[in-house]
Amino acid sequence: MTTPVIGRIHSTENFGTVDGPGVRFIVFTQGCRMRCQFCHNPDTWKIGSGGREVTTDEVLDEAIKYRSYWGEKGGITVSGGEPLLQLEFLTDLFKKAKEKGIHTTIDTCGKPFTREEPFFSQFQELMNYTDLLLFDIKHIDNEQHKLLTSLGNENILEMAQYLSEIGKPVWIRHVLVPERSDYDEYLVRLDTFIKTLKNVDKVEVLPYHTMGKYKWDELGLEYPLQGIEPPTEDRVTNAKKLLHVADYNGYMAR
Repeated sequence: MTTPVIGRIHSTENFGTVDGPGVRFIVFTQGCRMRCQFCHNPDTWKIGSGGREVTTDEVLDEAIKYRSYWGEKGGITVSGGEPLLQLEFLTDLFKKAKEKGIHTTIDTCGKPFTREEPFFSQFQELMNYTDLLLFDIKHIDNEQHKLLTSLGNENILEMAQYLSEIGKPVWIRHVLVPERSDYDEYLVRLDTFIKTLKNVDKVEVLPYHTMGKYKWDELGLEYPLQGIEPPTEDRVTNAKKLLHVADYNGYMAR
């Protein structure tokens, strides 16, 4: 018998409709190194504790219960937290999913990425079983990225470039935060960067919201965006225009 591969997850969702194509079973992993000021899941931050331990077989068995609802394009999405902190778990889960013909998606901010070993070889193997990545670019400016998330973005942009090199389909996601990322200068720079990539099937502007603030309060954490309201409809429309969202429709053909 093979040794079960164990991961630490925060929770699951049975009928996700905004985390990849079709209806999806979503696994939220436990653990993240970034501290995004707008994070709506700060209870997933702790690494090595919190959440619950599960095997890949347990997760897959639970997901398959809902397969009849997925339609032709649905499947499994692993989000977080940060899934790439648990490469062995993710790879084993996706390998088993692909053996059953299940579409696999990762929702990631890319921060763990490095071309150094052993991560890079493990990541390359994971890509063999990954159909799509929802790739979150929090901020195009490195210094502003540090302000917004506590960490820089150099290796995140490097990961985006690597995924372009290997032709792995991605949906770029960008959270629009007033007084942080919602400036035309930054949006134009992000647009310029995205245009260098050859694998972008979709670009999504996600308006910042305050629905996760109560979790900060429950955890006794000071909410860093106190007093900052969600962007207006005009600013969201502006962001979509500057990022040329309408130009990226490859997802419709897959």
